[in-house]
Amino acid sequence: MSAPVTVLIADDQALVRHGLALMLAPEPGFRVVAEAADGAEAVRLAHEHRPDVVVMDIRMPVLDGIAATERLTAELPGCRVLALSTFDMDEHVVAALRAGACGFLPKDISPEDLVAALHVVHGGEAILAPRLLTRLISAHVTAPARRTPPPAPAADGLTPREREVWRLIADGLDNTEMAGRLGVSPSTVKNHITALFAKLRVRDRAQAVIAAYETGLVTARREQ
Repeated sequence: MSAPVTVLIADDQALVRHGLALMLAPEPGFRVVAEAADGAEAVRLAHEHRPDVVVMDIRMPVLDGIAATERLTAELPGCRVLALSTFDMDEHVVAALRAGACGFLPKDISPEDLVAALHVVHGGEAILAPRLLTRLISAHVTAPARRTPPPAPAADGLTPREREVWRLIADGLDNTEMAGRLGVSPSTVKNHITALFAKLRVRDRAQAVIAAYETGLVTARREQ
């Protein structure tokens, strides 16, 4: 059997930390190696235990989850960060994705969805809720910036097919759906995505979607 996926849980509420740990306790494929009550402790424990995934609350004392994610992305690039949020904290979720988080989940996630999300994140993909992400970007990425926005990715060198793939990613399609839409194989789609991410200098779908809105490739669909 393969080694279990190691998980560090970071949340300033003890009940949330313990609840998430209890969700994973019956799962033989996962092992919670540490719990942290703030972002600084999360970074310290991540260096100590080298978990595969950190489940990170984005609003914590001492060092918030966004700053902690930035540090983990820079200092432990093999460690994937999955952000937790309530849905009324949209701008913080977008900031966490920009900082390098591989996706986000609501704090009331079901045990089944948490397990599925951790498998996806550990496998190198990002967790996106397309409808919610569109709302987040509509409200915050396309809104006037409160601070200096990050530099736009270098998208001028994209091929027409790479730009088309980028647009489909922003629409929330997975690789199989894109293959069907484009009339190519999933492996060809994967190759396009690899080249696209390298040119955009993004690490996953979450950052690619944000970049698509920030550069104006796509525009947010406003709710009626």
